[in-house]
Amino acid sequence: MAAFSEMGVMPEIAQAVEEMDWLLPTDIQAESIPLILGGGDVLMAAETGSGKTGAFSIPVIQIVYETLKDYQEGKKSKASIKTGGTIFNKWQMNPYDRSPAFAIGPDGLCCQSREFKEWHGCRSTKGVTKGKYYYEVTCHDQGLCRIGWSTIQAALDLGTDKHGFGFGGTGKKSNNKQFDSYGEEFTMHDTIGCYLDLDNGQISFSKNGNELGVAFEIAQNLKNQSFFASCVLKNAELKFNFGGENFKHPPKTGFVALDQATEVHTVKSSQTGSAKVSQVKASSNSPKALIIEPSKELAEQTLNNVKQFKKYVDSPKLRELLVIGGVAAKEQLSALEQGIDIVVGTPGRLDDLISTGKLSLSHVRFLVLDECDGLLTAGYTDFINRIHNQIPQVTSDGKRLQVIVCSATLHSFDVKKLSERIMHFPTWVDLKGEDSVPETVHHVVVPVNPKNDRLWERLGKNRIRTDEVHAKDNTRPGANSAEMWSEAIKVLKGEYTVRAIKEHKMDQAIIFCRTKIDCDNMEQYFIQQGGGPDSKGHQFSCVCLHGDRKPNERKNNLERFKRKEVKLLICTDVAARGIDIHGAFPPPPSSQFLNHSSFLFQVINVTLPDEKQNYVHRIGRVGRAERMGLAISLVAMEKEKVWYHVCPNRGKGCYNTRLKEDGGCTIWYNEKELLAEIEEHLKCTITQCEPDIKVPVDEFDGKVTYGQRRALGGGNYTGHVDVLAPTVQELANLEREAQTSFLHLGYMPNQLFRAF
Repeated sequence: MAAFSEMGVMPEIAQAVEEMDWLLPTDIQAESIPLILGGGDVLMAAETGSGKTGAFSIPVIQIVYETLKDYQEGKKSKASIKTGGTIFNKWQMNPYDRSPAFAIGPDGLCCQSREFKEWHGCRSTKGVTKGKYYYEVTCHDQGLCRIGWSTIQAALDLGTDKHGFGFGGTGKKSNNKQFDSYGEEFTMHDTIGCYLDLDNGQISFSKNGNELGVAFEIAQNLKNQSFFASCVLKNAELKFNFGGENFKHPPKTGFVALDQATEVHTVKSSQTGSAKVSQVKASSNSPKALIIEPSKELAEQTLNNVKQFKKYVDSPKLRELLVIGGVAAKEQLSALEQGIDIVVGTPGRLDDLISTGKLSLSHVRFLVLDECDGLLTAGYTDFINRIHNQIPQVTSDGKRLQVIVCSATLHSFDVKKLSERIMHFPTWVDLKGEDSVPETVHHVVVPVNPKNDRLWERLGKNRIRTDEVHAKDNTRPGANSAEMWSEAIKVLKGEYTVRAIKEHKMDQAIIFCRTKIDCDNMEQYFIQQGGGPDSKGHQFSCVCLHGDRKPNERKNNLERFKRKEVKLLICTDVAARGIDIHGAFPPPPSSQFLNHSSFLFQVINVTLPDEKQNYVHRIGRVGRAERMGLAISLVAMEKEKVWYHVCPNRGKGCYNTRLKEDGGCTIWYNEKELLAEIEEHLKCTITQCEPDIKVPVDEFDGKVTYGQRRALGGGNYTGHVDVLAPTVQELANLEREAQTSFLHLGYMPNQLFRAF
C-alpha cells in the first residue's frame, strides 16, 4: 500500500491494490502512474502481464473520482472557468485561444510548442483598450518565435494580418505579412520588453533593457479595439511576465505593468474557436473516461480490474459500464440513463451508441486506447478519429483531455501517426527495449572497503546513525566479525556521501537510500553537518521523501526541492519513481519542456538498488537535455546486513534482526554481486574511483562540466573554431593574394575561361 501511496495514489485505491497482492508497482506502473496523475498524455509499451492495465486504470479512477468530488463540493477550477463565458482572475495565456500544438503551463505564463514545421500561437486572457502598458517575455531556448500584440480578430500566426504586430527572434518586425528589419536578433536567455501606447497609437520593443524604438504605428481603425499580448512559436519555449513578478528590466517612464490595467476586456470562450471547449451541462449519459479495447475479452478483463481498484472509493461512488456487442443493449441503455462515470467497451457497440446519441462524449476527460496496434489493424482508425473529434479538448471546468495509448508495437508507423494527431506532447514509456546509460551520464563506482579505510574506527559518536540491524551484535573494532564489517560499511557510506557532496559542490542532487530508516538517518546526519530541511541555501540543506512521511509533508518537500529551496532530496526507490523534478509539464520525447537552469546534475546511490533495472532508472535522472550529469554509487566490498521486512506490519515497530531464513526480517546484501549483474546487464565495466571521490576527468574524455552541454572533442579540446582559426586565416590570405595576382596579370573573364 505504501509503495503505491508514495506515487500519489489515493489510500482507498492503494488498499484495494494491496489486497490483490501487488506489494510493489511493476515497472510500467511505476513509470506511467505518476505521469498520468500529473496530467500528461502517455504512450506506453510493455510485455503482456506487466501490469499495463493497472498503469492506466488506477490514475484514471483517481482523477475521475477527484473530478466528481469537486463537482459534489461545488469547487471551481484554478482558472475560475465558467461554462459559456470564461472569467479569468489574472493575466495569463488563454487555453481557449491557442493553436492545437501550443502548450501552456499551469501558471498560465510558461508556453511552448515543439512543432518543427508549423507555427502555433496564443493570446492572453485579457486585453486593453486605452493607456500605456508593458510586459516581458524571456526566451528559454533557441527556437523560433514572434511576440507582440494583436486584436481578437487577428490570426494566431502573429504578424500575418493587419490585426497582429510581432517582433521575431530573427530581428524582423511583421504586420500584415510585411517583414522588415528592426532592432536586433534575440535568442535563449534574452528578455524582450513589449510596449503598447494606445494613447499615441504606437508599439515598440526593448531587448535586455535596451530600447529599440517605435516598431509600429497603429492604424486609426484599430485604436478603439482591445489589444492582447500575443506570441507564435516554432519549436520554442517562452515565459511571460505581466507584472506578477519583478521585471528584469522595468518599463520606461509612463508605462505600467499589464496586470495593473484597470479597464480590461476579458475574452469569453465563446469568442474564440482555437480549442474545442465543452459547454454542455452535465448529463447522465456522458462518462468522464472512455476506455476502448479491441476485443470483448480484453474489455471484460479491464472492467474487472476497474471494479477491483475502485472497491473502496466512496462518496461519491464510481459507476462503471461494459459496452460490448453480442449481448442485449437494454441493460447498457438503462445504466446510461441512470448515470455512468467510466465506460469500457469495444468499437462496434460504442459506435452504435455514440452515433445514436445514447452515449454522449461531452464530458470525457480521459480517452484510453488499449492495444492500440490491434485497434488499428482491425480497421478502427476512422472510428478513433471520429470520436476524438467529438470529444472537447478542454472541459467546462478548464481541464484538458488526456489521451493514453497502450501498444505492443509502440514504434509502428500507424501508432506514431495516430499519436501525433490526437495526443498532446505525449511521454513515451517504452519498457520493451534494452537498458542503456546515456552518453551524457558519467557514472562511477566508489568501493567502500572497511578493511582498507579504517576511518570508521576513529569517528566515535561523531558519525551517522545506522539502521540498528546490528543492535544485538558485537561490532566493536577488533571483533573481526562479518557483523563488524557490515556496521563499518554503514558508517563509511555516511562519510562518503558527505565527502561526495563537498568534493563536487553539489547544488542539486538526489540521494537514493535503500530503506525509509536509511533516509531518516541520512537526513539527521545532514542536520549534524549544519544542513537539514530548514537551512535554506546550506550545502546540506535537504528534505526527505518516503512512505512514512505524511502526504502533505511529501508534497511540500518535493515542491521545496523543485523550487531549489533545498539542495538535496533523500528518498527511496519507490518514492522517487516517476517524479518530475523539473516542473509541471510532462516532457516530450525529444525536446523536454524544462528550464535549462534547473536540470538535475548529480545522483548518489548510497546503496545499489535491489533490481538491476532500477540502476538505469536512478542514474537516468541526470544527463537530460544533452547536459552532462554525474552519478556516484557507493558499493560495499564486504557483505552488508540489511532490513528485509516480511512481517505483517512491513517493518513498523519491528526489531527482529534475525535472518529471513531464521524467521527474521534481515538479509545479507552482496553489492559486489549486484554490481557484476548491473555491468553484465549494461554490457559495460563501470569506472571505479578512489574513496576521495575525485572523479578522474580523463576517464570521460575530459568532457566533464556537469550541467553543461557535452563538448565534441578530447580532453584537451578547446573548440574547433579556436583550433582551425590560424589555418582559416592563412587560407584567406592565400586567396586574397591569388585574386590580386590575377588582376595584375590583366586577364579578362573570357580569357580565363578559355585558359581552362
